[in-house]
Amino acid sequence: MTAKNDSSLSSFVLDATRGTAVALQKGQRLSITNLQGNQVVDTWAVMQSDPFEYSSMEHTRSVNSNLFYALNMPVVSIYRRPMFTLTADTTPGRHDTLLCPCNAAIYRELGCETYHRSCTDNFHEALSEKGITLPFTPASLNLFMNVPITEAGELDRVPPRSVAGDVLQLRAEADIYVVLSACPQDITPINGASRQPADIGLDVSDDNAKSVPEEAK
Repeated sequence: MTAKNDSSLSSFVLDATRGTAVALQKGQRLSITNLQGNQVVDTWAVMQSDPFEYSSMEHTRSVNSNLFYALNMPVVSIYRRPMFTLTADTTPGRHDTLLCPCNAAIYRELGCETYHRSCTDNFHEALSEKGITLPFTPASLNLFMNVPITEAGELDRVPPRSVAGDVLQLRAEADIYVVLSACPQDITPINGASRQPADIGLDVSDDNAKSVPEEAK
């Protein structure tokens, strides 16, 4: 049986609505499998040597000259240093860089009167398990998230285009923690028309390992 929620292992399943921080050394690869096809994964990176150097969506958009994140693009830090690169993608691509990670305020706006898990909470809980505390929440890279943009600049929130078994692979360009949240959103269709968050599969491999089919690269 595959282990669950144990980031000390090289391969494990992250429960729906939960978060984790995975330590990657430069050159290692993290494969993210969308087990049900519908799950959005909010993603961040922080440097192991200095967690106050973190992934920056505004600088990533500037470096890539693109609103979306796609194959062979780096995610860079606030100092524009590469943190990881998308080296394989079996989805139609175009992962979101614009929407903020969900938090308590968003769920209150959506009518929640009691506590609802959020990607913001998952980010801080995951880092806390590594002994790291940050007084803010950076903007997230939203893997698998489908956010079409109209010519007028309007954003929509529609179900992911990924299918069950789709895989992304990230290659670490520095020694980093990759923080992942299996987004808990179950009110809007961002996690699929059924509005049902799902587990994701995670696997860490060395640079020369082939954990994603060659045709996906």
